[in-house]
Amino acid sequence: MLRPQDILVLLTVLVWDGAWTFDQVAHALGLSASAVHRSLERAAVAGLYRPAKREVDRPALEEFIVHGLRYVFPARWGGEARGLPTAWAASPLADELAQSGNVPPVWPYPRGPVRGIALEPLDPRAPDAAVNDDRLGELLTLVDAIRIGAARERALAAEKLKVRLRQAGIGR
Repeated sequence: MLRPQDILVLLTVLVWDGAWTFDQVAHALGLSASAVHRSLERAAVAGLYRPAKREVDRPALEEFIVHGLRYVFPARWGGEARGLPTAWAASPLADELAQSGNVPPVWPYPRGPVRGIALEPLDPRAPDAAVNDDRLGELLTLVDAIRIGAARERALAAEKLKVRLRQAGIGR
């Protein structure tokens, strides 16, 4: 059975586009190399990762994120908090969706620049991973927009996610 960290690992591997080792991914995400290995094993069983080629199955991951992730890993809200903006309050959606004056969704993060409504991140390591890698951060915020958005936000996030997942040069 997939775990939320498996999606974080898959997105990291995707962003790094073949230039990774288990130790590098583990260090970047604050996991052990064996935890990364187990994540990729679960992803392979789910059809989201091809171990023989050491690559993410992009179409399968896209389909899972767009159509299933919000049901398997539903969003959990908290109270007001300082944190990192996510979903439509962060890049790449913030420039295209007008803010209606509502309090933005944020991942609780002590050094975060914004106050908003706390949204539990997909994985507790997501905020640090997003701070350390802008490309990964954008993917994670798009995933959140799909998890919590209304139809319009989900559709726009899904389209932007599809473009990024299909790019051959997404990596470093």
